[in-house]
Amino acid sequence: MAREGQWSTEHTLRAEAYNHIIKSIRCSSMTPDATVYHGVSEQLFGRGEKNTEPMPDFLDGCLPPVYCLNARGEAAVRKILQCIGNHYPDITYSPCLPAVVALMLHFSQDQAECFERVCRLISCSDHHKCYLDQSFLAYEASCMTFGDLAKKYCEAGHKFITTNCPNSAEVFSDWIMWIFGDLPFEFAIRVFDVFLLEGNKVLYRVALALLKLYRHHVDREVPDVRSDIQSFVKNISHHMSPEKLLEKAFSIRLFSHKELWLLQMANRKALSHRGITVMQPRQSAHMWVSMVDFNSVIVTALEMRTVWSWIPERFSLCPPVLLFSTMEHGYSLQRFFSHCEGFEPTVLIIKTTAEEVCGAFLSSDWAERKKYCGQVSTYFGTGECFVFRVRPEMERFEWVVVKKPELGKAAPPSPCSRPRSYSHGSRLSAPPRRPSSPTLSSAPNSPPIFPSFLTVPGDGSNGRLSPFLSVRHFQLPCKTASMFMSGNSSGVIIGGGGGQALNIDADLNIGRTEHCETFDNPPLCEENFHIQHLEVWGCQNS
Repeated sequence: MAREGQWSTEHTLRAEAYNHIIKSIRCSSMTPDATVYHGVSEQLFGRGEKNTEPMPDFLDGCLPPVYCLNARGEAAVRKILQCIGNHYPDITYSPCLPAVVALMLHFSQDQAECFERVCRLISCSDHHKCYLDQSFLAYEASCMTFGDLAKKYCEAGHKFITTNCPNSAEVFSDWIMWIFGDLPFEFAIRVFDVFLLEGNKVLYRVALALLKLYRHHVDREVPDVRSDIQSFVKNISHHMSPEKLLEKAFSIRLFSHKELWLLQMANRKALSHRGITVMQPRQSAHMWVSMVDFNSVIVTALEMRTVWSWIPERFSLCPPVLLFSTMEHGYSLQRFFSHCEGFEPTVLIIKTTAEEVCGAFLSSDWAERKKYCGQVSTYFGTGECFVFRVRPEMERFEWVVVKKPELGKAAPPSPCSRPRSYSHGSRLSAPPRRPSSPTLSSAPNSPPIFPSFLTVPGDGSNGRLSPFLSVRHFQLPCKTASMFMSGNSSGVIIGGGGGQALNIDADLNIGRTEHCETFDNPPLCEENFHIQHLEVWGCQNS
């Protein structure tokens, strides 16, 4: 019935089906219920409406897919994920959990019921049946498993990827995101119907069907296979219906649940031998930025918590301390240097007269400029530097080599490959709604029984944050890709190559921002700006 879409035409029927299916899942006797949710929620958020808690580390900085939820629905998803993160501290990595919560909320009476249902999926104890990866090791093993299955069941697609991609493993690591991130709502929910009944074997089937379809439709070499597959999946409705996709998926004579489980275990063992284990969660940086004691004329404590969560963990575990402020120390570059020298790293934050806020994380001591005779054209710093903007929209721009490792052949490889998020961009705030597009995403086929979380469907695109970076010490590659920071008596420059991310004059009064090759960033605010306030923050006891 699920495969044929017997309950897909009526919202109430699907909600009732979900209720029966999830109650039948075998779980441990201590699986949290709605009462636990209310207790955890009150502990985390109190009785107020304002939510200042950080998102769980297992999200790896990603925002959940919107799936036609309105602002209230999106806030509910965030709150449920925060409660799950609090109750399940052992979950360190789970890329599809945010999408599962967002989909489940459509068919739950309230947040507590959604929480209880998702917890049953997390706590499933059925032999050889799994719903959600909960560690980086499990996720990496599932990616290897999909690569193995693609080689056996979709040889043409596997060959196309390995032939046209310098790092085919990155493409195969996206397989779960094709389903829980790229697929339009009306496709994702039909897959979800069967997923609840049959577990993650269904996801392998659908991903293989998508790969087969993509290979059938691509008739040329493409410069970026990874992005091309993502675009194809987002526009799958141009090629077929959800019913046809499931028909293709179930026509594949796949391994049994037990055989898949054995393959997964073999891949986990191989990864463990290579030194890949359960990824340890990054400790929450928010606790080091006090909501009460933090005092800035530029950013709020909540905004600073986000900026602080972006910096390397060995620094973010120290509270921020104000080193320099134009409000207190005046608009003097000499005093700027004298107050910042001896501190490494520092966070520079600027507020313009147009009320825009941007800045930079600078990994090296400003005293290093003296080693190079004070020449502005001489850069120093490391690949941990990044630039960012806070208002009107929070966004971070990392060293270009992080996203394009081929530019820095001298740099050591990243310790592990991380999957891309639900869409391009690095945004904290939700993007503006776009007009309804029936070909890309649609709301449930009948009026929802719980309409307070829903909105007019959009195109399914949503934002993301760049993933947290583990500690990295990059060697400097080509010149334009390693122009991190520079300064002398004439001013301060951050980022270079084809332009400068930030250029501040000696009076700390006038600035300019442009695209630069070091961070591959757009202008961080109005290109030519006047500085209203400037602050530099260091790490206490760093």
